[in-house]
Amino acid sequence: MANFRTHLTGGFAVSGVLGLVTYKAGLVDAYEFLMCVLAGTVGGLLPDIDSDNSTPIKMGFDLVSLATAFALVIHWRSELSLVSMILLWLTGYLLMRYTVFSIFTKLTVHRGIIHSVPYMLVLALGLTCLNYYVLETSSIVSWFYGAFLFLGSLVHLGLDEAYSVDLLNRRLKRSSGTAMKFYQDSQRYYYVGLYTILLMFIFIAPPFDPFLSKVSDPVTWWLLKDSILPEVLMRQM
Repeated sequence: MANFRTHLTGGFAVSGVLGLVTYKAGLVDAYEFLMCVLAGTVGGLLPDIDSDNSTPIKMGFDLVSLATAFALVIHWRSELSLVSMILLWLTGYLLMRYTVFSIFTKLTVHRGIIHSVPYMLVLALGLTCLNYYVLETSSIVSWFYGAFLFLGSLVHLGLDEAYSVDLLNRRLKRSSGTAMKFYQDSQRYYYVGLYTILLMFIFIAPPFDPFLSKVSDPVTWWLLKDSILPEVLMRQM
C-alpha cells in the first residue's frame, strides 16, 4: 500500500497538471483552477479516511476540514461581518474535524466500503451537487470540482493497486484487489445502499450537457494548442 506522502504527491501532481490544462484551455478561471487542484489533492487522500489510527490520515482530514471552512467563508464573505465569518470558519472546521471524523472512525473499517470506486463516485457527485445547489456555482464548474475529486481518488486507488504488485518476486501481495474495487460480497448490503445513493445523486445531479459541450468544444482545444509553447517558439514554427 502506498504511503501518505505518495498519495499526497500523486494527487497533487496529477490534478495540478490537468488543472493547468483546463486553465490554459479557458475552461476555468484562476480561482477555479486552484479549487480544482485542491479538490484533486483532497481526493488523493479520501480513500484512507477510514484509517483512524494513522497520524498522516488525521493530517489529511485536517486539510479537508480547512478546505470546508474556507469554502464556507469564501461563499458567504460578502454577507457576513468579520465576527460572523470567524464564527462560521470555526464552526465549519470543528464540525468536520471532530464530529464528522469521529463518526467515520466509529462506523468504518480500513479498506472497507470507503476504499472503493462507487464510494468515491458518491463523494464526487456529492461535491458537485453541493456546489451547484448550495453554493450556487455554475453547473460546468461544479462538474469540474467533482471530476477532480474523483480523479484524485482514482490516483489513490491506482497507487494502492500498483503497490500490491511485488515486481522483484513477480507476485501479487495479499492486498491485491482490495483497493480499486466495485463490490465486496462480505458487505453486500452496504454496497446495495451505496449504489442506491449513487443512483439518487445521478438523478439529482446538475445538467451535464453544458459541461460536456464546453469540454468538447473545438475552440477550447484551439486555445490550448495556441498556448502550449512560448509565443517566440510558435512564431518560429
